[in-house]
Amino acid sequence: MLSGAAANEGPAIVMSGVSVSFARPVLRNLSLSIPRGCLYGLIGPGASGKSVLLKCSAGLLRPRAGNVMVLGQDVTSLDEAGLSALRQRMGMLFQNNALFDFMSVAENVGFPLRHRGSASEAQIRARTAERLARVGLSGFEDRLPSRLSGGQKKRVGVARATVAAAEVVLYDEPAAGLDPVTSQRIFDLLRNEQRAAGSTVVMVSSDLDRLLPVTDRIGVLLEGKLAYDGTVEGARTCDDAAVRQFVTGSPDGPL
Repeated sequence: MLSGAAANEGPAIVMSGVSVSFARPVLRNLSLSIPRGCLYGLIGPGASGKSVLLKCSAGLLRPRAGNVMVLGQDVTSLDEAGLSALRQRMGMLFQNNALFDFMSVAENVGFPLRHRGSASEAQIRARTAERLARVGLSGFEDRLPSRLSGGQKKRVGVARATVAAAEVVLYDEPAAGLDPVTSQRIFDLLRNEQRAAGSTVVMVSSDLDRLLPVTDRIGVLLEGKLAYDGTVEGARTCDDAAVRQFVTGSPDGPL
């Protein structure tokens, strides 16, 4: 449920006619509007453009055509200084976790707070410890990423993405490689964090059984186009057979 304040502030992310191509078209004239305070699930088959859409939102990729607005700023026209300032209002977790190998777990998690320069070292240590406890990694503060399993690295990435209570948080497969129990805990944590902070979250996940119950809205990407944007219930009964098939996991259909 969106709060009244969040709903009245206008969308957090707006994409208008966004196209991205590499060796082939990836996003095709895509338009999308995500309300503030929404947990938005972005789903679709592999290579449908989900990760590219997240990277465009963060200004890590510039589209060939179209505009991307995040928190009222045109990401496609910002210089590096402008992008840096905007990213301080965002949290990000991508599939490779992007941990700094030369930093300890605690240093990795506390990095966004140190980069912003608005918290004392005591505050950073306390917040870091609290985040690590929430993802089940208390006592791992001094370890280097090379001493972590793949699942542990993912949980450190989640802790870092949530440490600053950012206005917009982007997650790319936040529970990939985790066992079912830990995966459920991660999804519950991210939902609770989103509600507590009132942030806008865009989450890509292939684990639909755990993703769909925590979302406010979903977008279904098929071949680089937004085939559906709405509620989970609406997707299960919509006119597009491919959308219905993907959301329900049916083996029968056009996909």
